[in-house]
This record gives sequence, structure tokens and C-alpha cells, in this order.
Amino acid sequence: MARDGLILGTVTFMLSLVTALVSVGITPAEAARKRSEAKMEVGSMTQPYAGLWVTADGEIRHELLPNGRYVEARGDVEKAIEGRYMILGDHIEYRDDTGSTANGDFKDGILYHAGMVLYRRDSV
Repeated sequence: MARDGLILGTVTFMLSLVTALVSVGITPAEAARKRSEAKMEVGSMTQPYAGLWVTADGEIRHELLPNGRYVEARGDVEKAIEGRYMILGDHIEYRDDTGSTANGDFKDGILYHAGMVLYRRDSV
């Protein structure tokens, strides 16, 4: 039963990802190429977006780990949300460990995510 939920969640995540790609005009072939590149990027220590991203007030902090996992801190709660992420070009897709999804875009060194603006930081 739990496996069925995991499969359904994965399918739902992939469908939302395909919908996002189609909405920005990426062809299925290009998406497959980008997925392949993304898998290589996420598994690599050279993944260009890995690191700490913080709102200007420091309230929200996203640590994008090089292994494709992320940890979101909110205020004094250091592990408010945890999950995985996938980078496709300058687009990021999040899926937290409860199955919720979100996305964002990197532009000019800034992460725009869910109405928030996050800046790269070396430390909090």
C-alpha cells in the first residue's frame, strides 16, 4: 500500500515537471537531454547551484546539497522541511519528504521561489 502511494507521488511529480517544461516550450527530446544533464549535475560536487540560499531577512534558508537533497530552515527551526530537488537548466523542482512539490528559477545569481527571493550565501 505504501509503495503504491510512493509510485503515485512519483508519477504526480513527473507529470508536474512535464507540465512545467511544456509551459516554457521545452520539447520532450530536450527535456530528456536536460534530465540526463541534471542527474549528472546533482550527483556532482560541481553542481553550480549547490550551497546556501537565504532571503534578505535571513528568515528562510535553503541548503541545496550536492547529492540532490535540500534542507529548508525557517527562523529558529533548522530542519523545517527536507526533501530532494532537481535542476533543469536554471529551473529547480522541489519535492519534500511529505510529497509536496514546488519550483523556482535562478536568474542573475538570485533564486526566485514561491514568491520569495533568495540570495546565495556562504553561511547564515
